Amino acid sequence: MAEEQAKARERGKGAGASPARRASDRGRYGRLSRERVLASALELVDREGLSALSMRRLGAELGVEAMALYRYASSKDALLDGLVEALYLELEERLASGPATALGARGELHRIARATYDVCQIHPQVVPLLATRMLAVPLARRPLATLRHHERVIALLQESGLETTRTAVLFQAFTGWVLGYVSVELQAMVDSPEEPDPAFRLGLHRMPPQELPRLREAATTLAEKGGPEGLAAGLDALLDRFAQE
Repeated sequence: MAEEQAKARERGKGAGASPARRASDRGRYGRLSRERVLASALELVDREGLSALSMRRLGAELGVEAMALYRYASSKDALLDGLVEALYLELEERLASGPATALGARGELHRIARATYDVCQIHPQVVPLLATRMLAVPLARRPLATLRHHERVIALLQESGLETTRTAVLFQAFTGWVLGYVSVELQAMVDSPEEPDPAFRLGLHRMPPQELPRLREAATTLAEKGGPEGLAAGLDALLDRFAQE
């Protein structure tokens, strides 16, 4: 009898037992969502750089345990891909809210290039991921927002009457120009911001004059930003080159 009672108590414990504890995703501002997680990650990186981003730090920002984030980004790499996604989603929103150009496919390509430039200027700390994550992530596994951007550009190039092979080549050239230009614009150049003299401001005294005479001479010009005008001029030159063939 005593043995049966003991078994009954054990069955009762099993019936009332709860599953393994799951980290709560109810944070400082309510329940999380993927959009909120990515937005907070983007804010953190904008403020403190990519080196500050970790699951633990992001969880602290949101007021949850780090484990709660893994249902929205399964790893640190997935979180980095999410930052790329967030940037392209912002680019989509900017293009959707802005007025469409009446200048046809070329005008739209210019509008996309300028919007990309503007978004990257807002989030300069994320720009390196546009190169590094594309090196690591196969085309089909990239965020949908990134793929929609590729689709938009290719469709505009096809409207220009290019065959598939030449469309692919020009797509690569367009992407390389826009992202390359943005990356060069964002390169660190100033060595001593408080220095009024351009040479000391750029730290040219740190460069050996015998070995780097041409670079030293060109440095002050290289430090000047080309801005959107330089982006547009280079894009026109690229498109004109393909139009002539």
